[in-house]
Amino acid sequence: MKVDKVIAAEEAVKYVKNGMTLGLGSGSTVNWFLRKLSVRVKEGLQIQGIPSSKKTEKLAKELGIPLIDFSATTHIDLAIDGADEIDRSLNLIKGGGGSLVREKVVDACADELIIIADASKMVSQLGTFPLPIEVLPFGFEVTVENIKKLGGTPILRRKDDHIFVSDNGNYIIDCSFGPIDDAVTLHEKLIQMVGVIDTGIFAGMADKVIVARNGEIELYSRT
Repeated sequence: MKVDKVIAAEEAVKYVKNGMTLGLGSGSTVNWFLRKLSVRVKEGLQIQGIPSSKKTEKLAKELGIPLIDFSATTHIDLAIDGADEIDRSLNLIKGGGGSLVREKVVDACADELIIIADASKMVSQLGTFPLPIEVLPFGFEVTVENIKKLGGTPILRRKDDHIFVSDNGNYIIDCSFGPIDDAVTLHEKLIQMVGVIDTGIFAGMADKVIVARNGEIELYSRT
């Protein structure tokens, strides 16, 4: 039996049309989308993609998916991305892989944003998954203290005993706020802090969410 991530990825490929410029998100489910997309490309589908992370760029190149960057175009027809949490209003927490800023740039440029996920990512309220916040390395200690004043519990992300560095050369603070009652307000308070580059709150951006649950597709649309 196919895993739900694969099923969601296969469904997303159906939305890709010939001649599209695609925003290519990041994460394990998107990786499956890239593999399915590459089959269509080998069959003759003409598309070009703008990757949102170095990992996505590397895999897309290995799979033979044509890539461009924003120097070639600033218009994206469709972006396909994943999420760490999705609430009932289709607000998202993203950034578990550390690519949240590039993902937000790509997703915001798209005429349509489709999020693909398995059912484990659907939640009644955001906040169980710690909120990733990308910050400048310089003075990050000050930024951490300011985040604490908002009631968060910030932890500097590390990987292999070293501080994790994003594709943009910044640090990621993973911050637990508990249940997030108002994602938009929390994002606005954080983004106003000196030293904060962006947050993993993607509010009001997703047009559709494709969720695979026990082998079946559930489609949610923003109204």
